[in-house]
Amino acid sequence: MDLTGILQDALGGNTVGQISQAIGADEGSTSNAIQAALPMLLGGLANNSASEEGASGILGAIDRDHDGSVLDDIGGLIAGNIGGGAGNGAGILGHIFGGQQGTVAQGVSQASGLDMGKVGPLLAILAPVVMGAIGRSRQQSGGGLGAADLGGLLGGAAQSMGGNSGLMGVLGGLLDRDGDGSAVDDVMGMIGGMMSGRR
Repeated sequence: MDLTGILQDALGGNTVGQISQAIGADEGSTSNAIQAALPMLLGGLANNSASEEGASGILGAIDRDHDGSVLDDIGGLIAGNIGGGAGNGAGILGHIFGGQQGTVAQGVSQASGLDMGKVGPLLAILAPVVMGAIGRSRQQSGGGLGAADLGGLLGGAAQSMGGNSGLMGVLGGLLDRDGDGSAVDDVMGMIGGMMSGRR
């Protein structure tokens, strides 16, 4: 199963309902925010993996903390019962986005209608899910997913999941407008361009 399929399975069933209850939001806004946030997370990781050092760092984190087992206990993750690196959503977000976390949260909020105060907790739940999905994808490939393959896997999944949501154009536009030349903007511009080409 590809990375997109693993993520869709992990967030299927009543998982969105559980997340919406945990962050205190309605299920519709939560679902929209997840659709907007996943391509952001994947795109940020894809950008980080563009350098050999960045790709090695991501794979090292996967080997150390993200074997995919978190996907078997999403309820435990949502409830805050997953300890260590596997459940450290805030730490993962810091590595992916650095100082751009506020901009990313603003974009997800604007695109989905989810309150800004609830986007942060949502992203902290989704980040370990995404890392776990990459870990499971690597396991399913027999460990054959190397640094050279990582960017393509992540970029393809970001494009695929962005293509499922008309929200990405809004998100890309917001992040492009801040004009700070950050890597996150570059990724979102790329995804936004892909989205406009599909309309």
